[in-house]
Amino acid sequence: MSMAETRWLPLQGAVNVRDLGDLPTVGGRRTARGRVLRADNLQELTPADVRYLVDDLGLRTVIDLRTSIEVEREGPGPLTREAAVVHRHCSLFPEGGRMTDVDADALLPWQSNDVQARDAAEGEADNPSVGFYLGYLRDRPDSVLAALRAMAAADGDGGAPDPERRDGAQDRSGAAIVHCAAGKDRTGVVVALALAAVGVPRSEIVADYVATGEVLDSILDRLRRSETYAEDLDDRPPDAHRPRPVTMERFLAVLDQRFGGPVGWLTKVGFTEADLAALRARLVE
Repeated sequence: MSMAETRWLPLQGAVNVRDLGDLPTVGGRRTARGRVLRADNLQELTPADVRYLVDDLGLRTVIDLRTSIEVEREGPGPLTREAAVVHRHCSLFPEGGRMTDVDADALLPWQSNDVQARDAAEGEADNPSVGFYLGYLRDRPDSVLAALRAMAAADGDGGAPDPERRDGAQDRSGAAIVHCAAGKDRTGVVVALALAAVGVPRSEIVADYVATGEVLDSILDRLRRSETYAEDLDDRPPDAHRPRPVTMERFLAVLDQRFGGPVGWLTKVGFTEADLAALRARLVE
């Protein structure tokens, strides 16, 4: 069994869950297992899934990238009943719209009534998902920063790193899980930024993004069972939702061109050297 295969977590109530550990970094080290997980919707976790995550893996922080509308319609998930787990809501869409994970594949930005959405898509007509990914950064940099800081924080604290720890070292107990609906677009963007920040090579970031395609059919089956997502899914072929390498490659290339790379964008919107140090201390062995 390959290292990539062992990163998948065997849950019954979620199909796109994997550990961000065991990825190489440019410094010759590897990302640590059991620190940050990525996932699709967690609403259907079974009691056994919850116990595995909380008791066996030490899950202490859930970072939910869905909109308030999605959270309201889907209802509270089973992890909200766990006293040891802190929830951080970090929507990547402006609140007040009918936007879900599906829309990154479904709505062409230049067909939107939202002028800002059309502006974000300028130059991305060949790949509308890239326009949406850039829109996340434009519209909700606060949520992106909050999500990354929650990843770096220890033991469910979910806040900023301790300012007294000038070397960036933090308590490494507890795990965090970041998720949206499919675990592909919003989660893919936040995870890509986190991995880039800690020095994971571009090829590995793209491969992790594309890996969601291995379970795409199961993801779509799950989403179709929900009225929140089914309507948007039914009028498009399944392959329209498949994550493609060129999408993440193009997204990261735009950040290179406009900001000098993902870390350049993060720095521009307020991610400090202490934040970067804390994230690296948390994610890299």
